[in-house]
Amino acid sequence: MPYSTVTDFLEANTPGLNAAEAHGVAVGLLCVNPQTTSAYWLEELLDNSQPMQAEASQLLIRLFDETRRLLASDAFEFDLLLPDDDELLSDRLLALKSWCQGFLFGAGCGQVRKPLSTDAQSILKDIAEFTKLDTNSEGEEDEAAFAEITEYLRSAVMLLRDELEDERDTTIH
Repeated sequence: MPYSTVTDFLEANTPGLNAAEAHGVAVGLLCVNPQTTSAYWLEELLDNSQPMQAEASQLLIRLFDETRRLLASDAFEFDLLLPDDDELLSDRLLALKSWCQGFLFGAGCGQVRKPLSTDAQSILKDIAEFTKLDTNSEGEEDEAAFAEITEYLRSAVMLLRDELEDERDTTIH
């Protein structure tokens, strides 16, 4: 699902919320509890906002369901929902920071109930550090660093998901 489409729907319905942050929240929730429902995600995401238009709501539910499918896939198809590579690096970095903030929020809402391994704790610390990225970057080195960070996050999310799999809460939110 295109980043710009989701962002346009969100901005029309919930100003200040972008597609990257919304996707990060979904991924965080689903890593902690794959049984999380789209209704719970929307409730956490919108937090007493005005009711969303039906079309926007359906788009977000499709995004959530597709995210769940990709996370559960063994084909490593999962990817972060970020602006296309032809967008300015500063815009992509801002979206990446939002995605990381959303992920941490979603994981927190999912309430991990067991002590995390040192590796998982390190991943969460890294994600927290990524929320502090300098968005005034440009050039080939910064492009390469951005690509490296997004690939790291793809792998890190899958590692967290796998670690939490044994202890997941099977109740549906």
